[in-house]
Amino acid sequence: MIRFAVIGTNWITEEFIHAARETGAFELTAVYSRTEEKAAEFAAKFDVAHRFTDLNAFAESDTFDAVYIASPNSLHAEYAIHCMNHGKHVLCEKPAASNSAELAAMIDAARSNNVVFMEALKSTLMPNFKEIQNHLHKLGPIRRYFASYCQYSSRYDAYKQGTVLNAFNPIFSNGSMMDLGVYCIYPCVVLFGAPERVQANAVMLESGVDGEGSLLLSYEGMDAVIQHSKIASSYLPTEIQGELATMVIDRINQPENVQIRYRDGSVEDLTVPQSARTMRYEAEEFIRLIEEGTTESATNSHANSSAAMAIMDEARRQIGLVFPADRK
Repeated sequence: MIRFAVIGTNWITEEFIHAARETGAFELTAVYSRTEEKAAEFAAKFDVAHRFTDLNAFAESDTFDAVYIASPNSLHAEYAIHCMNHGKHVLCEKPAASNSAELAAMIDAARSNNVVFMEALKSTLMPNFKEIQNHLHKLGPIRRYFASYCQYSSRYDAYKQGTVLNAFNPIFSNGSMMDLGVYCIYPCVVLFGAPERVQANAVMLESGVDGEGSLLLSYEGMDAVIQHSKIASSYLPTEIQGELATMVIDRINQPENVQIRYRDGSVEDLTVPQSARTMRYEAEEFIRLIEEGTTESATNSHANSSAAMAIMDEARRQIGLVFPADRK
């Protein structure tokens, strides 16, 4: 069993705990929150033995070996580096950092302390994404990757009424691309590597973040077209278009149905069964790395995380999206 702590007491942390328990190797022993009230409430809900509101005491504690971080994006680097400097393994929610400088510091901390650091981007570790990778060669020369993740946010209603919640607040390194666009960008990097050129557009909100946007990533012989939004919804699937066939993926953020449609009209269904608790697979990967003494995932690797972050940095530069974290 790997003894885990969690930072963050929101719904995604709860979902991670339920999913990680499916692995049979997860034991939740500690929780950190900035307020005693939230820490106590969360500890009671999940029967957690140890709770902390002081970051130093938390990082120095011997009650856990690994930590899952689901705090606001702007706090990821501070929390992760502090924990890694005290010998803790870190699984950090996407996006792992506010920018490339923060991410590089996190990777340096992982290497200098010989601990596991992995970005918790779940989709690239799911069984149906593995099927995408395994059958990509059947498409022939690939000419286009198209991915869309557009989901109207319930928090946008509050925003329009004058209440700026975390999702639309640049202080927390948020916005449409950081929240949803990363789900399109990261798999593209895993499949095709870093692009030669990035072009970005966005609709900027008065709060200072992007409400929606699009990216064009240029590769030799192909391009990647990405759209993301928190102020409108889309129901389009993802496509990887090749000269021989096109792969159709229902949802790039959570692939559950994968097909290849050949030019002759035939269809090959690649879908495989997977857990409804889709965060299970990132937990399994992270735990496996700890157990095997390997400090880096081959899929959600430091290089892939760095390439994805570099794309988002350049996109933000082009659309004029600046976070307070960029000025540190």
